[in-house]
Amino acid sequence: MRKFLRRVVRLLLFVVPVALGLGVVGYALQNREGPQRLPPEERTTPVRVVTAPAVDVVPRALGYGSAIPGRSWEAVGEVSGTVIYRHPELEKGAVLRAGTELLRIDPTDYRLAVAQIEASIRSTEAQLAVLDVRASNTRRSLAIEERSIDLARKELERKQSLVKQGTISRAAVDQEERAVLVGEQAVQSLRNSMNLLPAERSVLEATLDQLKAQLETARRNLERTTIVAPFHCRIAEVNVEQAQFAAQGKVLVVADSLDVAEVTAQVPVGTLLTLLPRNLDLPLDPGATMPRIREVAGLDAIVRLRTGRGHTEWQARFARMSDTVDPRTRTVGVIVAVDDPYRQALPGERPPLVKNMYVEVEVRGQPRPGAVVIPRGALYGREVRTVDSEDRLRIREVEVDFIQTNFVVIASGLEAGERVVVSDLPFAADGMRLAPVDDEEAQAALVAEAVGETPVQ
Repeated sequence: MRKFLRRVVRLLLFVVPVALGLGVVGYALQNREGPQRLPPEERTTPVRVVTAPAVDVVPRALGYGSAIPGRSWEAVGEVSGTVIYRHPELEKGAVLRAGTELLRIDPTDYRLAVAQIEASIRSTEAQLAVLDVRASNTRRSLAIEERSIDLARKELERKQSLVKQGTISRAAVDQEERAVLVGEQAVQSLRNSMNLLPAERSVLEATLDQLKAQLETARRNLERTTIVAPFHCRIAEVNVEQAQFAAQGKVLVVADSLDVAEVTAQVPVGTLLTLLPRNLDLPLDPGATMPRIREVAGLDAIVRLRTGRGHTEWQARFARMSDTVDPRTRTVGVIVAVDDPYRQALPGERPPLVKNMYVEVEVRGQPRPGAVVIPRGALYGREVRTVDSEDRLRIREVEVDFIQTNFVVIASGLEAGERVVVSDLPFAADGMRLAPVDDEEAQAALVAEAVGETPVQ
């Protein structure tokens, strides 16, 4: 009986609380209120915007290349001989002034050659002088012989008249006739000598001219024994030592000029075309093409060396274009020149622009006034996302003039002063409400790069 009572009590302790709970839940369900209906609210998306400015855009193109000297000079041995002098600072990397004597080859043999030819010239000139005296003497002798033959002829005529009269014998006439013939022979001999004198003079004069030419060559060879720096230069190579034999035709010294450094930067053809005016009128005369390009295109350049400490810049000028287009990279070489790259050096701040230094070249075209620009990241294909006066998104189709590294120049479809979205909108729908915030930093960076105040990144 007691066991039965305990079971009943336990059952009641379980059933009663469950029943009470179910009753409370049922009551709550019967008396609950329905869900409150709220009016729908439009979602607003915060975005960063910039105001599309109209600025004087400076079109720019980047290229890279190595610096080379504007001129490179090779001192080739024009004469051979032993080097008897070498400048004490003639070593690779040394900087020497124009007119500095670099090498001297033993000039003894060349001085002897000059002296020998000078002696031959004096001998030939003496022969010409002797020829002049002989010509003068021959003319006098001829005059005497001609007078003598005239007298002999007159005497012959007198004796011939006497022999007709029977005053003298025929033998006397024959003797006088022989005397006339001997005189005529002497006159003819002197005339022959006179006729040969011009030919002898021509031979001697030709010999004299030849000797003078040889003397000029010998003197030039003597001058060539001294090798002098033709301009302010930096020595790049030395191939001879003092007391060493220098063969003719051997490259003895290689030196680079200091006045100009050139860089050939490879620039994509399409990018380069944006630098040139659209209506560039070039002459057909090949000789005037490059000056015309410099004048009309108005290209200039900045050579930039980037290092871990920052970058160093040199102002450069457009020199010329390369002769070919690289078929692999579709780039063309733009050659720019930096004047006085060594004079511009500042110890600890700006190094000299030395040979084979790998640098960046920024080529600049003429400014294009009033161009509308936007950040490059704000262009989606041919569309731009703008914010209207009611802060709603408007997707606009635009026509692009050209694209630079970080900005785009708009030809049409967007006006200056319109707000352009620069934030990323994963779900962009035309007309959606926005909460625009001006990105002043992006605005300043856009303008600075478009007008060319900051380097192209």
